[in-house]
This record gives sequence, C-alpha cells and structure tokens, in this order.
Amino acid sequence: MFIQTIDILGTVAFAISGVLVAMNKKMDPFGVFIIAFVTAVGGGTLRDVLIGATPVFWMQDMTFILVISLASVFAVVFRNYIKHLRRSLFLFDTIGIGLYTVIGIEKGISADLHPVICVTLGTMSACFGGVIRDILCNEIPVIFRKEVYATACILGGLAYFGLDAFLQDQNLLFLIAGAVVIAIRLVAVIFKISLPSLYKKNS
Repeated sequence: MFIQTIDILGTVAFAISGVLVAMNKKMDPFGVFIIAFVTAVGGGTLRDVLIGATPVFWMQDMTFILVISLASVFAVVFRNYIKHLRRSLFLFDTIGIGLYTVIGIEKGISADLHPVICVTLGTMSACFGGVIRDILCNEIPVIFRKEVYATACILGGLAYFGLDAFLQDQNLLFLIAGAVVIAIRLVAVIFKISLPSLYKKNS
C-alpha cells in the first residue's frame, strides 16, 4: 500500500509537470493530456518492458489512467492559481523524479537484479518520461543538459543501498532515498551547481 501510494504521488507530480509544459506550448486539450500521460508513465513503461513485467503497470491498474486524468484537469482548471509556471514545473518535476527513483529501485529489487541495475532502473523510471515529454515538445531534454538531474537520481539510489544495512524500516528507507534525490536537485538549482560541459569555445 505504501509503495502504491508513492507510485500514485509520483504519477500526479509528473502528470502536472507535463500539463504545465504542454500549456506553455499552447497545445489543445488532447495534446495536453497526451503530454501529461507520457510524462507520467513513460519512464515506468520502459522500466517494465526491460524487466519483462508485461502488461506494463498502467495497463493492469486503471487507477493510473484516472489519476493522470484528474491531475490534468486540476492543473488546467487551476492554471491561473499556479503562479510562476516555470517554478511550478520545476517543483513537480523534482518531486516526480524523487518518487519514481525509489519505485524503480523497488521494481529492480523485486526482480532480483544487481544493485547497480536497480539504480539504473530507478534513474530510467525517473528521467525517461521527462525525456519523451521534452522531445515531443521540441525541447532539449533536461537530462542532456548540464543540470543535475539524472545525477540526483543516481545519488539517491546509492543512498538507498548505503542505508539499507542500517535501516530496518523499508518505508523509511524509501522516504529517505527519495528525499535525497529531491534535496540534491533543489540544492543544485538554488546554488546553480551544474555538471561541467565538454564543449569549449574557440579562443
């Protein structure tokens, strides 16, 4: 029940971030829903396909379709109350990657995969919905820029396995790992910390 709650919260966060991007692009209602949908389930769909968990999660539980639909309607109806769309997008996107990272790790552990692969699955679960969203919206995906994005997911995954030997409460472990992802992303943006670029300007 706890894991499902985290999964749903992550879905809501990503769906709203997708709606905000789509509205910035002035899409019609159908376009807004499609962007919200692929943002919310894109990473998890890829994760499930890779581990052979088919039909994928949202095809087996209509709760996710309902949640995405309600979150999309909420974001559209109250768009005038969501001040500073860019800041709101960042917030919901950050919450989403934190929650989906731990969900992906849990799926990997359930499939008896190596911890490195579990961290990779968590990172993919968290990031690839946003990658699909940005590509469809004709934007360079955040994961391919200098911003600390996938790195936060990886560090959160490492924190999960680093604390696993010390924490008996699995729910608390999930919360801490997700919070690490969110905190690292927030700190990186607030203090303008970014990864170095390989591009060098000609002198």
